[in-house]
Amino acid sequence: MHKTKKEEEVTSLHDLSAVDLLAGYRAKQFSPSEVLEEVLAHVAAWEPHIKALYLLDPEGARAVAKASTDRWQKGEPVGTLDGVPVTIKDNIATRDQPVPLGAASVKLVPSPKDAPPAARLREAGSIIFSKTTMPDYGMLSSGLSSFHPLTRNPWDLSKNPGGSSSGAGATGAAGYGPLHLGTDIGGSVRLPACWCGLVGLKPSLGRVPVDPFYVGRVAGPMTRIVDDAALMMSVLSRPDRRDGMSLPAHEINWKGLDKSPRKVRIGLMLDAGTGQPLEKEVREVAVEAAKSFESAGAVVTEIDGILTREMLDGIDNFFRARSWDDISRLTPEERSKMLPYILQWAEAGAKLSGLDVIRGFNATMAIRTAAAKLFCDLDYVVSPVSPVVNFPAEFASPVNDPERPFEHIAYTVPWNMSENPAVSINGGYDKKGFPIGVQIVGRRFDDLGVLGMAKAFEGLRGPQKPWPAPPKK
Repeated sequence: MHKTKKEEEVTSLHDLSAVDLLAGYRAKQFSPSEVLEEVLAHVAAWEPHIKALYLLDPEGARAVAKASTDRWQKGEPVGTLDGVPVTIKDNIATRDQPVPLGAASVKLVPSPKDAPPAARLREAGSIIFSKTTMPDYGMLSSGLSSFHPLTRNPWDLSKNPGGSSSGAGATGAAGYGPLHLGTDIGGSVRLPACWCGLVGLKPSLGRVPVDPFYVGRVAGPMTRIVDDAALMMSVLSRPDRRDGMSLPAHEINWKGLDKSPRKVRIGLMLDAGTGQPLEKEVREVAVEAAKSFESAGAVVTEIDGILTREMLDGIDNFFRARSWDDISRLTPEERSKMLPYILQWAEAGAKLSGLDVIRGFNATMAIRTAAAKLFCDLDYVVSPVSPVVNFPAEFASPVNDPERPFEHIAYTVPWNMSENPAVSINGGYDKKGFPIGVQIVGRRFDDLGVLGMAKAFEGLRGPQKPWPAPPKK
């Protein structure tokens, strides 16, 4: 529903799902221009507090919304998302706009064209009204950046939204419209989704074409409900030849989310195998999620994690070396503009031997092997997303130590390296009402099944708390 003069306890237009917005446009209950104005007003109330946006373009968005409104009045929508407000992460190129990668060390050069995910969203008629913030080079799970202001979590302004899709997580929780696009190479969609109470899908590698492409790197939706994530995937998964790692074009019925957990084999992974210890409240939420699936007929077995200390350290070495390859090309003056945390972390890559680096890369193969073996006997894995409930807004990571940068991604990074689809969905709250995510992982290429299990969980989990409201002046 939307606001009317006769009704007070109703949902604001900026809080409506994309599915409901499209139904409202079709029924001529409201227009894309009206929706955009509510979103922009809500942004004005929230943004001074959370600072989640980059390149907000109200006038450009109004022109796109007006064209969409005219099309809907004629009953001639141009695409699947015509008139739906969308934000896009800083590192996904949008035409005629720079791509700073969250880092003050990057030269601001306008991109000549949209990257594949941005192109698909634009073709589908969505209103791209802003980019969103991220930390330096996407190598932090934090709202800390040398280029963008510090991004904060709407649920608690003293807490971090996570990252590297930090702005996307904050905008989703704050209600800047229904659809937000992030990227994930070790947890960068799922971790902010976890800490911001959202649905965040890391698709199978190659399901969503990206440019530039890389080992483990995907783009995925961050939304409030599973149906919106599936709707977004129906657009993002369309082919683009620029991605040399993309999957063959495949017709998937993204509306086919009706999936019963009955007789589904689920592994409950409470111990990742290494990394930060699991906090009690996070454990309780994951256990409760598994019990809800079991009550719906699933066969749940507790399983061991597949990650070892050697694997996690190997990935760390590999990505330090990979990052130093880029950063070493900068001038000393440019490097001085970076977050000291990131520079200190990457500089260690210069001291690694070739053998260290190849052993690090081989850790990705070991993870892939372990994941393939695991899913021989299981259909899905349920686990925590993060080992901790939250951490301070000013921290670069929960541990906040560049010598131990990946301790918090032990539940998420394996699935990037193994290419399995994985979704974060809110499972509950801590005693103070802060959201705690649950991760559902499926076999490679079973993106639809993972979303189907998440949709089933939406019906099984407990009542959800209201979304945060802007602080009163």
